[in-house]
Amino acid sequence: MGDQPTFTLHIDQNKYLPTDGRQVHAVLTIGSSGEAAAQTATETAEVIIVDTSGSMSGSKIRDARTAAATAVETLRDGAYFAVISGTSTAKVIYPGGVGLARANPATRAEAQRAIAQLGARGGTAIGEWLKLAGHLLSAHPNAVRHALLMTDGQNNEREEVFASVLAAWSGKFVCDSLGVGADWVPAQLRMVSEALLGTFEFVRNQHELAEFFRRITQTTMGKTVPDLSLRIWVPQAARLTFVKQVSPTLLDLTGKRTDVNPLTGDYPTGAWGREDREYHLCVEVPPGQVGQEIRAGWVKLVRPDTQEVLASGNVLAQWTDDLAQSTRINPKVAHYAGQAELHELIQAGLSARAAGDVAGATARLAQARKIAADSGREDTARLLDKVVEIDPVQGTARLVRNVDKADEIELDTGSVRTSRLRGTQEGS
Repeated sequence: MGDQPTFTLHIDQNKYLPTDGRQVHAVLTIGSSGEAAAQTATETAEVIIVDTSGSMSGSKIRDARTAAATAVETLRDGAYFAVISGTSTAKVIYPGGVGLARANPATRAEAQRAIAQLGARGGTAIGEWLKLAGHLLSAHPNAVRHALLMTDGQNNEREEVFASVLAAWSGKFVCDSLGVGADWVPAQLRMVSEALLGTFEFVRNQHELAEFFRRITQTTMGKTVPDLSLRIWVPQAARLTFVKQVSPTLLDLTGKRTDVNPLTGDYPTGAWGREDREYHLCVEVPPGQVGQEIRAGWVKLVRPDTQEVLASGNVLAQWTDDLAQSTRINPKVAHYAGQAELHELIQAGLSARAAGDVAGATARLAQARKIAADSGREDTARLLDKVVEIDPVQGTARLVRNVDKADEIELDTGSVRTSRLRGTQEGS
């Protein structure tokens, strides 16, 4: 089956627990590879959403038009697509009829002519934009369904209205979001990312918007499997404490469980192409006896539409009174636990700073700076240097007084990206 992707699943963990140990941690590394021919065999449906609110006037709307036209140009022949203009309402500006158009030279040119007419006026209702995208994409249930959304401002909808839209469309399609400039709210696009299993990024220089659109659209065109789930079984009396995507970005899947049976649940991962992702799970097991080994978890990668199992692996637990065995932390587990802590410290530090809690913000951001440096996250360390200063001699920290808003947003959005563990032996 050379036209079908092949999946592998590798589990890194230290299975040994102390005599009173109950928590089992494991990192799942999932890889996908396949022939390029598969990329043309999978139906793809793409909706491009352009913020055309009043704040987008001037050079921003010009760059947005260029970016949207670039995305259309990047669509492969045969892909279904539409373009939405987003204000306080959502409007399909292409195609003119109901549903999605199919990409070919003629429809691309028509779409680009429609995009060239986009102006900037009105408010911002991101929930309305996503709702319309969802309705358009729902006509293609077997396709890789994706939306690309960009905005430069704050969502004007009531929080409960926005949350209800995200809940209604969670798991129905993937949305990658872009924030342009310094007036948008990262927390709002983070909500989109968490609900719709996508990324959100900061476009610091609006003139680079077209390159972001091209890259994201190109990635979507390379997806070969519309949807996969992690199916996780744990034994009776055990509890799956959490399951999180930890690479390439942090994404908590714990609350997205769909029950298969009382002991088994499915956790969505979205569409896949040629790529590697890593997931961290923690299982709490009942106490065992020294020497006893159990299967603490059984992980399967499953296609929800066919129930085909593409890869599987076991998470083990064995109790020991050997201190050397039970205290050894698997390097990959330790690495991603640190990456998650880094993200949480940055988020907590920025929140404390916004609330005027200088001491709390300083402590958290200084600790984040140390973890970033120790784990090789030089990019994050440089961004943290713009918000917290560490005295190299005394080791004391203080907040930087006047922080560029764009630097703060870049730190906020960048905290969900993780680095891969390099140069170590794989554990098992």
